[in-house]
Amino acid sequence: MIDLYYWPTPNGHKVSIMLEESGLEYRSHPVNILKGEQFEPEFLRISPNNRIPAIVDQDGPGGEPFPLFESGAILMYLAEKSGRLWPTDASARYRVTEWLMFQVANVGPKFGECGHYHGYAPEPVPYSIERYYSETQRLYGVLDNRLGDVEYLAGDYSIADIAVFPWMAPVVRELHKIDVDEFPNVKRWLDAISARPAVQRGMALLEADMKIGDPSDETREAFFGDSQYQRR
Repeated sequence: MIDLYYWPTPNGHKVSIMLEESGLEYRSHPVNILKGEQFEPEFLRISPNNRIPAIVDQDGPGGEPFPLFESGAILMYLAEKSGRLWPTDASARYRVTEWLMFQVANVGPKFGECGHYHGYAPEPVPYSIERYYSETQRLYGVLDNRLGDVEYLAGDYSIADIAVFPWMAPVVRELHKIDVDEFPNVKRWLDAISARPAVQRGMALLEADMKIGDPSDETREAFFGDSQYQRR
């Protein structure tokens, strides 16, 4: 049994989707980042960087409970445990891993900053708005070029696609002011992933708790900028 400590943000959605895709048995434990529950001592023992998502595999290596934080590491762990969506062939595995690292190092941080400076900085910072919007557009272009050559980021559907997809969901694109029609290969890829039942289930987990409304409210800030959300 996997215990998932979670809130429905782009980073959280990575793991909920992977759990649905993998078929592993799990139960979810909400960690309400709007109420600061990520700072509770019980959670910090699992995720010392006070970020969701985190997991505890009750049947981890050696049969002992195994806690794990950082969404990229969790995706790799669940893929290896389930034998799904991360190839065993070395060259294919590294192809998946490079695009997973692309998300961890580029898409998440840059898209998060784009959202923050577009909608939530205490006052407009034109340089930062332009810097992160331009970088977000550039990264869309990188993905569009790649997806013009392959069906999925690493060739076959994998944890790399699962990592990137939630950061390009419609509500995120709305904040980033991205017109996906300008990136036809990305649009084709998004439509294909959105149609997967496991993805739909993973994206729906706890979604009612978000109650996303006006762009100025803190619920949306937590959703779009969960990597920066630090309110105590």
